[in-house]
Amino acid sequence: MSYKILSINPGSTSTKVALYENETLVFSENIEHTAEELSPYEEVLDQLEFRSEAIQAILKKHGVVLSDLAAVVGRGGLLPNLHAGGYLVNPHMKEALLGGQASPHASNLGALLAYEIAEPLGIPSYIYDAVMADEFEEIAKITGLPDVQRQSMCHVLNMKAMSRKVAEKHGKRYEDMTLLVAHLGGGISIGIHKGGKIIDAIRDDAGPFSPERSGSIPLLYIVDMCYSGIYNRKEMIKRIRGMGGLKAHLGTADCRRIEKMIESGDERAKLLYEAQAYQVAKGIGELAPVVSGKVDYIILTGGVAYSKMMTDMIKERVEFIAPVEIMPGEDEMEALALGALRILRGEETAQEY
Repeated sequence: MSYKILSINPGSTSTKVALYENETLVFSENIEHTAEELSPYEEVLDQLEFRSEAIQAILKKHGVVLSDLAAVVGRGGLLPNLHAGGYLVNPHMKEALLGGQASPHASNLGALLAYEIAEPLGIPSYIYDAVMADEFEEIAKITGLPDVQRQSMCHVLNMKAMSRKVAEKHGKRYEDMTLLVAHLGGGISIGIHKGGKIIDAIRDDAGPFSPERSGSIPLLYIVDMCYSGIYNRKEMIKRIRGMGGLKAHLGTADCRRIEKMIESGDERAKLLYEAQAYQVAKGIGELAPVVSGKVDYIILTGGVAYSKMMTDMIKERVEFIAPVEIMPGEDEMEALALGALRILRGEETAQEY
């Protein structure tokens, strides 16, 4: 049976839209939103109608017959208490997102945009492998403060998609493998996958610094900054996520530009780039003991994994643990569509929020 599935992935300054017919990509578009276009909206959720209209324009451009769609699937947002896999977008989820139960993030629009298109058509809308999908073992949740519990927050969608591809490549099932996956993007997160679950992970504010994130910094330094009177809460969050990492040091988060700086003899850029690779390797090493070092493969994925310079530096430090697979890019649109397809085919069951 043929299923046409629309995938939607909202980012901070873009909305990706793709149409799949079963496993086959029909078209994919990345709608860029300028700062001027987004400036009238104080909060990201205020952009719902604007982004919905942009998606409708793309569907019209490609001559998509809406009644032919079998389902719409959106990027899962930062809602707490989710498991991995698919969820039906229902009024409870919509109410939770609009009511502020999710931390502010563009991905929160995914479920709302999917529902906006699917509901009038009488077809299901889903989210799949949301950012906050939590499969941690109990021991991984404990911290040194009784009132603070570690929560999973990593690049679940792309990590699991690439893990399935590596498993297929080696003729195995994802659920039967133990994998260490580092997603290298604007933010960097690292997860240990065992039995088809991410049983522990280092989130983008608790490990390596990245092109745009500060990464882990000794807590007392952060406490001093918070009480210095120089920064308010919003400014501190921006320094940690968005204006930290390589961008803070070098004025750019574009790794291609940084590599050109290195090639032209910039020793400071070289040291900082090596430091990022060094910290990624440390993060990978930090998670290996979770499974007593018994790792089948280490996977380096995300946009920065296109950089041979970066992956070579990481590989050199970690390949003693396990063979390294380089899987650059983010197959998130395909991962969303294939997740919805498994639900439509009855291979998986959508969960209810």
